[in-house]
Amino acid sequence: MKIELENVLPREIEKRSFELITEELGERTFPEEQEPIIKRCIHTSADFDYADNLCFSEGVVEKAKEAIRNGACIVTDTQMAKSGINKKKLAAYGGEVFCFMSDEDVAERAKKNGTTRATACMDKAAAMNRPLIFAIGNAPTALIRLYELIEEKKLKPELVIGVPVGFVNVVQSKELIMQADVPYIVARGRKGGSNIAACICNALLYNM
Repeated sequence: MKIELENVLPREIEKRSFELITEELGERTFPEEQEPIIKRCIHTSADFDYADNLCFSEGVVEKAKEAIRNGACIVTDTQMAKSGINKKKLAAYGGEVFCFMSDEDVAERAKKNGTTRATACMDKAAAMNRPLIFAIGNAPTALIRLYELIEEKKLKPELVIGVPVGFVNVVQSKELIMQADVPYIVARGRKGGSNIAACICNALLYNM
């Protein structure tokens, strides 16, 4: 069997990938502000289900961009998500990326309270006196704790990106966030991951 390869220059690979995504989506259209996010999730995962399972609260994209312009920081639940976010672009607006999962005080708090480290991370973030975007790609317990903190009026995130992947309480935690009074971008269902959390952040940063 003869295999034909496309002759694409390295610098053109991403551009060509997005062209192929557009072609495969055919006549499907999306709200203009959501389209770059949806397509970047597909580009990151090669999974076209993100054309259907990404849910956006009203006006969330512009609200998120305004928060970034005003120096919002991003808190993630994994070092992998943190490493994937374009920190240079975020820093241009005065923001930083944080992940507290490896912090000793977080481990101690989790052990003392009988919770996951992801839950303890959200408590630590809630004590920060800065505008925050949460990018959760792994731990549904982080989303559940965020929901509790929001309901208790202890935290008011600028945005919650809720895309944990998996089975136990994953679907439920995402539904909770969509019921909270908070701007959100959520991948409904079981799919997601740290790479998706990071790519949503980057889609916002690349389209400021």
